[in-house]
Amino acid sequence: MGTKNLSRVMSFGISDEALKCVMKYLNDPRDRDAVSLVCRSWYEADALTRQHIVIALCYTTTPDRLKRRFKNLQSLKLKGKPRAAMFNLIPEDWGGYVTPWIKEIAEAFDCLNSLHFRRMIVKDTDLEVLAQARGRVLQSLKLDKCSGFSTDGLRHVARSCRCIRILFLEESSIVEKDGEWLHDLALNNTVLEVLNFYMTELMKISAQDLELIAENCRSLVSIKISDCEILDLVGFFRAATTLEEFGGGSFNKQPDRYSIVTLPPRLRSVGLSYMGRNEMPIVFPFASLLKKLDLLYVLLDTEDHCQLIQRCPNLEILELCFLYYEQARNVIGDRGLEVLAQSCKKLKRLRIERGADDQEMEDEQGLVSQRGLSALAQGCIELEYLAVYVSDITNAALEAIGTYSKNLCDFRLVLLDREERITDLPLDNGVQVLLRGCEKLRRFALYLRPGGLTNVGLGYIGQYSPNVRWMLLGCVGESDDGLLAFSTGCPSLQKLEVRDCCFSERGLALAALRLVSLRYLWVQGYGASATGNDLLAMARPFWNIELIPARRIVINDGQREEIIDHPAQILAYYSLAGPRTDYSDSVIPLAPSLINS
Repeated sequence: MGTKNLSRVMSFGISDEALKCVMKYLNDPRDRDAVSLVCRSWYEADALTRQHIVIALCYTTTPDRLKRRFKNLQSLKLKGKPRAAMFNLIPEDWGGYVTPWIKEIAEAFDCLNSLHFRRMIVKDTDLEVLAQARGRVLQSLKLDKCSGFSTDGLRHVARSCRCIRILFLEESSIVEKDGEWLHDLALNNTVLEVLNFYMTELMKISAQDLELIAENCRSLVSIKISDCEILDLVGFFRAATTLEEFGGGSFNKQPDRYSIVTLPPRLRSVGLSYMGRNEMPIVFPFASLLKKLDLLYVLLDTEDHCQLIQRCPNLEILELCFLYYEQARNVIGDRGLEVLAQSCKKLKRLRIERGADDQEMEDEQGLVSQRGLSALAQGCIELEYLAVYVSDITNAALEAIGTYSKNLCDFRLVLLDREERITDLPLDNGVQVLLRGCEKLRRFALYLRPGGLTNVGLGYIGQYSPNVRWMLLGCVGESDDGLLAFSTGCPSLQKLEVRDCCFSERGLALAALRLVSLRYLWVQGYGASATGNDLLAMARPFWNIELIPARRIVINDGQREEIIDHPAQILAYYSLAGPRTDYSDSVIPLAPSLINS
């Protein structure tokens, strides 16, 4: 049988052209991965038609491999530092450099018009090369929690990328030299739809430039900025008639003057930084139309939250916090969650962050506990995402979530380490009911305190998490026996993060071998040895193992000095690229000779 006929038989009688047409309708990357394994023809058809790629860790492959396989790529998302870097747990010099990727992107990938770099080190020269090579075609650039660049690099993008529709810089660490990048963007761009430099320290922002962007870019639908006086944006709001999302800004002047501020009529998503009780009326005229509300950085107490939430019956996404800003409080509390459950039946996503509170709560009103979570589960049955810090939790509250939150895909709970005695530990039964009831769960995080979950409960997590692909476990279990019981389940688990647990190196290594789908493991706080030799039990081809030794960090903000001890860390992941070549002094590679053997 000839090669051509064999290819046709292996393609189940489907012609190459028909196969390519069918492939275009496969958007789920897991479906794509499965199809590409059927035969050579299907592999090649996937390679030719794949338009979007997500690389979860930049060291798992190489730019050259990506170029050789996916020549027609239109969109690339690339992640660098481990997620723990967001919490300052990973050394700054760990790695995650975008330079080799930018070089390949500049020379190849003729169809590439969308780039998303997350937690990567990006240099001004990288942005200059990118702007020169892709400036005419680049439509979307996201520098998400990145560092290493300045406003000089952004100016290259603003001058050369005149077709850019999305420029996203949220939470990136940017060296600000001047505000000329924003001025150039305002002068050169007429198609901008999304501009986001929220949670950055870019302060040299001209309200006139923002107004010019609104006037020139008639398709502008979303803008999130850093601290900029709201009163200075009156002209911008008047010009931004198509705006649907606004975030950032600040309120620094006399409260009575804010009555002149009129927000655009199409707004459906709002997050006004440092908004207090006196400024809330700005939101009231269109509160009933809001679908998303960001209250992470407002200055509201529990009753203020209740008053605002009651006016938002169509809310689908809500982000909250509880912390103290010196004399001002931002607390939602159980009462706020009860009002939310009564008023916002369409709620799909809720995130309640802890914030950076340096003081103890003066009263119990602002705390979130099992009372608020139980009400939320029963009132907001459309919930798909729930991430919450709680001061207290019970099995009954977790059981309520498992009983009512049938659409939950992502659940994350952190039990705060306060002095209260939690009377309903361990939470084994509650976790079991939650996992059994929430069959759609794909992401799961549980961070407790000693005694919060026994080995039996850890076994329940393994047994009842058939579809979970990412998991964070903190302060759970009693010994390696619980970890090994856990590792006999979780057939879909690809990424596992573990913190502050009692597991040994050998227990972690054996668990990694048993978790059949595991592609990534990060651990901090475990029974570390001097050499890490017990971790070699999980050494195998294409499996990188890195150690980050324990370290001590001294933080001095000019007012006080704080010493933080970081326990040793393990990072292990599959890599087609083999051991990386840019290890810093803070990383020790283990067993590199076994990689690619």
